[in-house]
Amino acid sequence: MSDLLKRGGFLIPLLLMCALPFYLDAFWLRIGLFSMAAAIGAVGLGLLSGTAGQLSLGHAFFLAVGAYGYVWLAGENGPGLPPALALVLAVLLAGVAGGLFSPVAGRVKGVYLGVATLALVFLGHHVLLTADSVTGGFNGSSVPPLELGGFTFAQADPELTVLGVPFGAEERLWYLGLVLFALTWFTARGLLRGRPGRALVALRDSETAASVMGVHVAKYRSAAFVVSSMYAGLAGVLLALSFRRVVPDYFSLALSVDYLAMIVIGGLGSVAGATAGAVFVTALPLLMTRYADQLPLVAAPGSGDGSLGPTEAARYLYGAAIVVILLFAPDGLRGLARRTRARLGRRPPRPAPSDTGAEPRPPATAARAKEHTP
Repeated sequence: MSDLLKRGGFLIPLLLMCALPFYLDAFWLRIGLFSMAAAIGAVGLGLLSGTAGQLSLGHAFFLAVGAYGYVWLAGENGPGLPPALALVLAVLLAGVAGGLFSPVAGRVKGVYLGVATLALVFLGHHVLLTADSVTGGFNGSSVPPLELGGFTFAQADPELTVLGVPFGAEERLWYLGLVLFALTWFTARGLLRGRPGRALVALRDSETAASVMGVHVAKYRSAAFVVSSMYAGLAGVLLALSFRRVVPDYFSLALSVDYLAMIVIGGLGSVAGATAGAVFVTALPLLMTRYADQLPLVAAPGSGDGSLGPTEAARYLYGAAIVVILLFAPDGLRGLARRTRARLGRRPPRPAPSDTGAEPRPPATAARAKEHTP
């Protein structure tokens, strides 16, 4: 019965996610797409920083490698490979970039690793601006649509209609993002529950104890960095397909800080927590932009009157959320939800028996009979 409930608890949200494109308009589907892409990258950073205990400020660099790698590999300026193959190679390319940096990650830790990865963001941004033939320079590049078996994940002519609902680019990309996110979810959870996950947790808690137990410290640090880079590359590809155009300014230090905020708000070392934090940080500025004219103290984008814009207001809000989380719920939204669920599921205490007609209690020294669990 418990297995059936667990399967139902997973299948019901999955079926709801599959049905959403039939009821939501393009704006809400874009929020979902951006949130799924951010969740994939946040899961990778959660494995690196939350589970392995390695601080990284260069996550935006590996997202850029995945996004621009796909654009160049599948585009006219590059080899012009099939888009599906370009997607796989872009993810592998991000893993190779992480592997080239892994010797540093294997020997440096803490704030020193954070500063080292910070250099990747500035170096990557400079390359994106100067390598015009590959990246398109300041103006960026258009993203070739993904094709699988003749099916295009973009607006097509003639228009595809399913159950009377027109399926444009957002509806098609929604299911692609859902598949990629499900792949990320199951692989990350399998990794955390297996021997590599236990080794990374031991490494985070105490390097000395982990090495005594047979964990190769430098090897597992490097492996965590490579795996995190590949998740970031996959997130970059999905972001590129969702935006349909990539520009260098998007992959800046602010994006790396956003991803750190995601895993802190959601809960370090948790796949579900990283997902919740990614949805919160991604959806908040988009929602505030849409409803800026209805919010107090927030000006509509482009108003130019010096008021607080929706993007800046959103950053203040999830900055305040980080402070509140660190003070009152250090394990993030995931831990808060777990404690709330435990309190709601806790049975109320049984009332104490009254003295009237109560059976005499045995003396304190007498042995109690073992109670059988019902």
